[in-house]
Amino acid sequence: MELRAELLKSIWYAFTALDVEKSGKVSKSQLKVLSHNLYTVLRIPHDPVALEEHFRDDDDGPVSSQGYMPYLNKYILDKVEEGAFVKETFDELCWTLTAKKNYKPDRNGNSVVSHQDAFKLWCLFNFLSEDKYPLVMVPDEVEYLLKKICTAMNVELGSCELDDCVSREAPGQGGLTVWQFLDVVNSARFLRGIEQEAISMAVEEVYQEIIEDGYLWKKGQLRRTWSERWFTLKPSALSYYMSEERKEKKGSIPLDKHCCVEVLPDRDGKRCMFCVKTPSRTYEMSASDTRQRQEWTLAIQTAIRLQAEGKKSLHKDLKQKRREQREQREQRKAAKEEETQRLKQLQEEKERKLQELELLKEAQRQAELLLQEEEERRRQQHEHMQRTLELQLREAEQARASMQAEMVLKEAEAERQRKRIVELEEMQGRLQEALQQEVKARQDEEAVRYAQARLLAEEEEKLKQLMKLKEEQEEYIIKTQMEKQVLKQEMENKNKCLEEAQKQLEEVRVNRQRVDQDVMAAQRKLRQASTNVKHWNVQMNRLMHPIEPGDKRVHVSGGAFAGYQPLLARRDSSLR
Repeated sequence: MELRAELLKSIWYAFTALDVEKSGKVSKSQLKVLSHNLYTVLRIPHDPVALEEHFRDDDDGPVSSQGYMPYLNKYILDKVEEGAFVKETFDELCWTLTAKKNYKPDRNGNSVVSHQDAFKLWCLFNFLSEDKYPLVMVPDEVEYLLKKICTAMNVELGSCELDDCVSREAPGQGGLTVWQFLDVVNSARFLRGIEQEAISMAVEEVYQEIIEDGYLWKKGQLRRTWSERWFTLKPSALSYYMSEERKEKKGSIPLDKHCCVEVLPDRDGKRCMFCVKTPSRTYEMSASDTRQRQEWTLAIQTAIRLQAEGKKSLHKDLKQKRREQREQREQRKAAKEEETQRLKQLQEEKERKLQELELLKEAQRQAELLLQEEEERRRQQHEHMQRTLELQLREAEQARASMQAEMVLKEAEAERQRKRIVELEEMQGRLQEALQQEVKARQDEEAVRYAQARLLAEEEEKLKQLMKLKEEQEEYIIKTQMEKQVLKQEMENKNKCLEEAQKQLEEVRVNRQRVDQDVMAAQRKLRQASTNVKHWNVQMNRLMHPIEPGDKRVHVSGGAFAGYQPLLARRDSSLR
């Protein structure tokens, strides 16, 4: 994601440079050229028809940055691999496109920085700028970068010069654009009188320090010869190439928490030596001077530490810390302004309270005058009331005497009333007792009625069961009579055919015996049913005996059963 963000910053400049009319849109032909160049410098396969197919349905002409972003993400940025391309070449492409339109050095040749230095300052600006578009660099980062350049040149940057540089910030913009920053550097008073070569060296030093790359001598593992290589430092690896174009990568030193850096004494004609020890191998290197060795060893140690902490870059970490410090300062400033505003409000509130206090004092004085007048009026009313009360007291004394006589009469009347109340209370107790007895009698009566109703319901249920049994007996009798008639008919037919079918006669006898067994079983069932009917009749008589209206039902049931018994006797005799 960090590599994508860095690439997007440079591509944003290239896109805006192609927007000649400043309408926020670029023609498809220009985007094709830009995309082709991006494919080339990023070393990814070029798809010439992808752009045309992506915008096939878009007939509105030029494409906005929002419309170009999906294509850029899908076909270019998603395919970019870190380390597979030269970042400086990519930046030079975007710088070339945007510098032609926006960078305007002094035509008289009085520019402080060269075109190549301006390109490096542009790269440093992109690295230190905020991740918001349009890209700007806040004043604190401007101060940080200018101080590093001045430190590299052993020049002290005064506060007046710094304020003059930062004063070019447009109101409401939040920082300087890259073109404003380059104008600041070209027109800065603190760089006047310094040779352009010294400025270039300082810019190159700061660029290599922040971008973290440069030349070092490296000792080979097999031949043990020294070769100059271009080194690029990342938290995960220290890569080295044949030259600064980084076209031919010679190798990479993986960095992790198990690696370390040690300073070595001068030997083999090499000075300012140091080595990087990994778990598998030790790499010996030589710097051009002691300062460069110190910078490289410190940078590699920092990269190892950042790798262990899961961070990406020292300067990005420092940038994030500076951003957090700025946010903290802004928060403190806002808190201070809020505190000042609050104190101002408190002062205004205090003044308002003082005014209110003066008004309250004046109101208190007015109230005291009114209170004195009220006290005088009350005193007069009290005296008048006292005279009135004395007169009323005398009248009350006379009334008390008459009331005492009335009280004697009232007390006698009250004694009579108390006796009457006692009698009424006794009568109330007797009435309550009688009422409780009546309630208990009603409850007993309700219980008896409930039991009687329950017995009646049971009687009805048993009658229903008896009638059901009776119906079942009648159905079974009818069925038996029909079977008997069928048997008689069969016997007549068999007698006629006795001479012709002796075998059939035997079968008829067997059938008759089986039928006789069924009849006997039916008789047993009838006798059992009769016993059950008698049992239920006895039970019903026993249950219905306390209830007078139930006698008639028992007699009817008994009568019906009595009329049914001769019928059963005749059936038994006929079966026999």
